[in-house]
Amino acid sequence: MSSKEWTTHKLGYLLGEKGYVRGPFGSSLKRGEMKSSGIPVYEQQHAIYNSRDFRFYIDEDKLKELKRFQVKTNDLIVSCSGTIGKVSIIREEDPKGIISQALLILRPDNTKVIPEYLQYYFSTREGFNNLVSTSHGSVQINIAGRNIVEGIQLKVPNIPTQRRIVGVLSALDEKIELNRQTNATLEAIAQSIFREWFVDGEDVENWKVGKLEEIVDINMGQSPSGESYNQNGEGIIFFQGKAEFGFRFPTVDKYTTEPKKFAKPFDTLLSVRAPVGSINMASEKCCIGRGLAAISGKNNVWSFTFYLLKSLEEHFNSYEGTGTVFGSINKKELENITVVIPPQEAISEFERIVNPIDMAIFNLEQQSATLASLRNTLLPKLMSGELEC
Repeated sequence: MSSKEWTTHKLGYLLGEKGYVRGPFGSSLKRGEMKSSGIPVYEQQHAIYNSRDFRFYIDEDKLKELKRFQVKTNDLIVSCSGTIGKVSIIREEDPKGIISQALLILRPDNTKVIPEYLQYYFSTREGFNNLVSTSHGSVQINIAGRNIVEGIQLKVPNIPTQRRIVGVLSALDEKIELNRQTNATLEAIAQSIFREWFVDGEDVENWKVGKLEEIVDINMGQSPSGESYNQNGEGIIFFQGKAEFGFRFPTVDKYTTEPKKFAKPFDTLLSVRAPVGSINMASEKCCIGRGLAAISGKNNVWSFTFYLLKSLEEHFNSYEGTGTVFGSINKKELENITVVIPPQEAISEFERIVNPIDMAIFNLEQQSATLASLRNTLLPKLMSGELEC
């Protein structure tokens, strides 16, 4: 179908009945009313990370009161506050909970636009900018009002063409997701080996107890000047903190021409503030900001170092902030963490067995990055009709 045959519509026209639903006011859904089980509450992270791990629930009586905020299959949930404009689709297998105040439901009319097409549109630079460019709020950024969002104009082909476009893009995303699942399994195997050898093993009680600084080197990050940030590839890759973290490696979003502190390839990246303890790994030399520390194992044992840091998650949880105070950990506190120090031969043998697993994870993540780059190249061309399929 030629792009000349595509029609331009306002988003409001493409939505179904009750197709725009902003989350309930905070006074309608108070923290004290939340349960530990029951009907789940969808929050910001469910749109941002496409996750389905729930923290809060409501009971049937509260659902009756807030029924209009209940999600349905094929709804798009959109993050509306702070990290705005991220979109996830409610699938048939997803629990039919309600949305929180920080989410928006967009409910497509499936005779006019398929949900996946609309989600991909908001993944383009044009679609994302249209959704967030009129956002407001001097302290906490919020998404624009209903009349503005429903007034967004976009070009739409017929349903068969939409399905073909979605088919091309989703084939790439499905391979990326398969790689992610494979890597999650590989990492679980490596973590199991680590626990068996260094946590639950019979020899552990006879090993030396010491400080983390005895087996790792710690390099705390330092942020370059804001004027040096760019997204056009000038300078060196720059990571600020947990917000850029992915499954194993952070997502490249910005660069800096004035780097101050560096991480080496395969250094463990640890978030040291807001929150403390999230872990990723550097896939190449990069600049790290003050929200991160780069941790490298002595004798270049990077797999052991990564899983050692992962095993300290419970310890890092103790640095969680309270109220408006952010949790943080400094270099001295990191260095002084008490750990069991295995003999070097045990560490070396673990590295020999597990390092190939980690390299397989690295290679699949590199493949996924290539596929994502291809998808991102095709996305605007397909969604604009410049490239026909």
